[in-house]
Amino acid sequence: MLRRLLLAAAASAALTVTLSTAALAAPGSLMIYTSTPNEAMTALVAEFNKAHPEVKVEFFRSGTTEVLNKLQAEFAAGAPQPDVVFIADAVAMQQLKDDNRLLAYTDAPLAGFPDGFADPDKMFFGTKLIPTGIAWNTKSGVPAPTSWKDLLGASAKDQVIMASPLYSGAAVIHVGTVAAQSGLGWDYLDKLAANGAVAGQGNGTVMDAVATGQKSYGIIVDFMALNAKAKGSPVDFVYPADGVSVVTEPVAILKTADEVADAKTFVNWLLSDDGQAYMAKQGYIPGKPGVALPPGRPAASALKLMPVSNEVLSKGVDENKRKFSDAFGG
Repeated sequence: MLRRLLLAAAASAALTVTLSTAALAAPGSLMIYTSTPNEAMTALVAEFNKAHPEVKVEFFRSGTTEVLNKLQAEFAAGAPQPDVVFIADAVAMQQLKDDNRLLAYTDAPLAGFPDGFADPDKMFFGTKLIPTGIAWNTKSGVPAPTSWKDLLGASAKDQVIMASPLYSGAAVIHVGTVAAQSGLGWDYLDKLAANGAVAGQGNGTVMDAVATGQKSYGIIVDFMALNAKAKGSPVDFVYPADGVSVVTEPVAILKTADEVADAKTFVNWLLSDDGQAYMAKQGYIPGKPGVALPPGRPAASALKLMPVSNEVLSKGVDENKRKFSDAFGG
């Protein structure tokens, strides 16, 4: 705790990004950096505190790319603030692992989870499955999509919005996955841009545009569209027949964490039956088989995944971001 206070003071002039007051945890608080949407994270922390009221939690929330940029600036200043990182994709976590930033948690409760859901060295752990597919405005009069290539047709001209990999971790995975597919690739993404598709920022921007009718189609994570539909928004969602990309929203403890015991308590709860059931209640597909699914969600085993390795995704991040910026702007 003392280390955090002293380093935070010393680093204030050195950081190249502005630290919000919410990102400076009070002594004794568990500090989490996350890309989970603010409302969902607030609710999740409240549920966690029902089981563990003794753990004080604060969090900083932004898109995965901004979270990582902020964290890298703090590393450079010698003042990393978070105890826990809880972000969209495993590729970003792998980068933190490769930089020797993560703490191995060998006793994490992984019983019941499928092989490969956790890092083999137990440095980060998937918590859920978040596929990216296609949402559309049901009042717009456009046909319901069935495949990614439907977004290249006349009905989708100037009517598609997608999250940007320059901001969103899920979009990093989606663009990298599509780029790696022999039937899609950058040829498809370039055609999508030529058909008038635009990039928003994160998935929330995409959801707002589709729900309000500014755009007819959105490339978006499933839970946002299906949760909005359940609340009466004029949207629907499809998992394209040609496959989906998926992020697992992994969680990890930093080597520099002050509150290691509380961090492990938080990880334990996320991986527990209660934590998995609550994430399903929030509209996510739980990572643990056997936990009841949210309405309208397929079981993990029923998802058709577009094949791609983490190695390919990791190696292609910078090049895919450059190409995306050239094609879509931003």
